[in-house]
Amino acid sequence: MTALGIIKAWRHNTMITTYHRPQTLDEALALLNQPNTMPLGGGTLLSRSAVDSVSVVDLQHLGLDSLRANGSEFVIGATCTLQSLYEDSNCPNPLKNALKLEAPLNIRNAATVAGAIVASDGRSPFVTMLLAMDAKVDYSPLTAGNPKSTVLGLGEYLLTRPRGLVTSITIPLNTKNAFQFVSKTPADKPVVCAALAQWNSGRTRLTLGGYGKTPLLAMDGTEANGLEEAAMNAYHEANDEWASAEYRMDSAAVLAKRCLESISRA
Repeated sequence: MTALGIIKAWRHNTMITTYHRPQTLDEALALLNQPNTMPLGGGTLLSRSAVDSVSVVDLQHLGLDSLRANGSEFVIGATCTLQSLYEDSNCPNPLKNALKLEAPLNIRNAATVAGAIVASDGRSPFVTMLLAMDAKVDYSPLTAGNPKSTVLGLGEYLLTRPRGLVTSITIPLNTKNAFQFVSKTPADKPVVCAALAQWNSGRTRLTLGGYGKTPLLAMDGTEANGLEEAAMNAYHEANDEWASAEYRMDSAAVLAKRCLESISRA
């Protein structure tokens, strides 16, 4: 066991006892099918574990860190760092704004895209923006036979959290996007954030972050009518230690309106 074996996983008091570095995806999947074994991407965190000790599978040699435009889509490798995504010319500016709020620079340089998604909750600005863009998650399930290339919408993935290894995330490049937020201090994650994506067909998706276990889909319609009302309705019970539901409802409506205005000016 390497020196990594005595490091405790950040925030979870879970001891890493065995370290694997597979050279192929099939090898990684076989290892991950073993009990108490977790994937390791950027090394900034591990998914929550119910056990005191785990084995980790380092994904850095699997070639899952690419970034490429494919027609009207942008394919983001699972182990691409948040900062690499931020610096890529294909990354939409609203998504860059969300990434800046997701984590400070030193964390963005190490944390991976898939890791940020898997470990996210409703306060993640990055995942809120991805959800608005109707991102697709490509993953390999950890089941008998390891069927490959299963694709889920990000919303379904966040709700079900299936057991599997994320290999890529795909977002559209042909949408107009906007992101707005309010936070207690510039260093805090937003108390409320709103992300909006609009297609040429008029399809409009509004998502809200800053609360709960996952960002909320407030609207997915053929047009933007009723956007502010949808934002308020989505947060009518969003009360926690950070803000009241009333504050979030009012803020969400204002932010949704600002997003729509931003898209209209684009």
